[in-house]
Amino acid sequence: MRLNMPSFMASDASSETRIEDRIGQRSSMLEYDQALVWVTALLLLLGMVMVYSASVSLPDSPKYAGYKNHHFLARQAGFIAFGLIAGLLAFRVRVEQWERWTPWLFIGALVLLALVQIPGIGKGVNGAKRWIGMGSFSMQPSEVMKLMMVFYAADFTVRKQQYMHSLSKGFFPMAVAVGLCGGLLMLQPDLGAFGVIVCIAMGVLFLGGFNIIWFAGMLGVLSAVFGAIVLISPWRYERMVAYLNPWAPNNALGKAFQLTHSLIAFGRGELFGVGLGGSVEKLHYLPEAHTDFLLAVIGEELGLAGVLVVTAAFYWIVRRAFDIGRQAIATEKFCAGLVAKGIGIWLGVQVFINMGVNLGLLPTKGLTLPLMSYGGSGIAINCIGLAVLLRIDYENRVMMRGGRV
Repeated sequence: MRLNMPSFMASDASSETRIEDRIGQRSSMLEYDQALVWVTALLLLLGMVMVYSASVSLPDSPKYAGYKNHHFLARQAGFIAFGLIAGLLAFRVRVEQWERWTPWLFIGALVLLALVQIPGIGKGVNGAKRWIGMGSFSMQPSEVMKLMMVFYAADFTVRKQQYMHSLSKGFFPMAVAVGLCGGLLMLQPDLGAFGVIVCIAMGVLFLGGFNIIWFAGMLGVLSAVFGAIVLISPWRYERMVAYLNPWAPNNALGKAFQLTHSLIAFGRGELFGVGLGGSVEKLHYLPEAHTDFLLAVIGEELGLAGVLVVTAAFYWIVRRAFDIGRQAIATEKFCAGLVAKGIGIWLGVQVFINMGVNLGLLPTKGLTLPLMSYGGSGIAINCIGLAVLLRIDYENRVMMRGGRV
């Protein structure tokens, strides 16, 4: 005769089984987000290949006559290696430690922006003084400030949470900080970086619960400020007019020269492109093809398919940043959550502006494509920012296991 197990005992046994299964799932959980690492690696490697393709013919011009064909490829590979090392070091820093360092990091970034204006330290290129010379290399402080603004805005929002509905205590202090950044950036001048920094600060404040009415009013004020900056700057105004009608004869050969050749590159690429290395526009028709207009070369050589792959990869990173931020906030790590979302805002806004400029949807601005365009400062700071994002995700996973960071 077979004995039947009492129902409550069967229920307890099944509950224990479910608990053991959950513990097993937690213990088998990966230490880090492999997908985020692989997508980042894909963009870095594809960017390096496209930088080489876009710059291989530059030594044919007088400006780069002393360079070898692989000059920019070698430097970009070095930038990526340095960025990965910096990212590994940043990943080892606890998020709590970043929060403690935030005020000093922000002040340090302001000092770097000020150093650009000192003769002998600041370095000018194409009429803009945005770099600090360091021998054969140079650093762009505005890239550093983008990440520091993410930290500062998140830290400010958490510290001032009770004042998020107050204009005097919840907005003006942040407005002063952003205004200092803006003043130093406009001396360079770098309106594009200023725009990204404003978007980071406003986005984090909005996510942190800033009063929606005041937020809408501030958007109107900022729109008026940026409009005034364009109107009082003759060359910016001319660029805006050229953007609105790029194919006019005077514009196509003048202020809209880059835009028209970028559009030609996309037109030549069609669906699957003319093939890797087959771009014609990079042959001294499209200026700065390896930096600001790298997407146009991708569009010409890899076509719409290549552009969609790049767009999807960036979309996935931004969405993942917001998912990681939500997970951190759910575990009551509010500052870390806002930092993660701020990194998503930073990358998303800069990608949107760069792609919009390349496609003629936005006026021409000197903003690079994150992780892909040529440039040491941008690559290094992008890698550090994503390493911080990975660290936040890592700490989320540790807490989900019931462990301590």
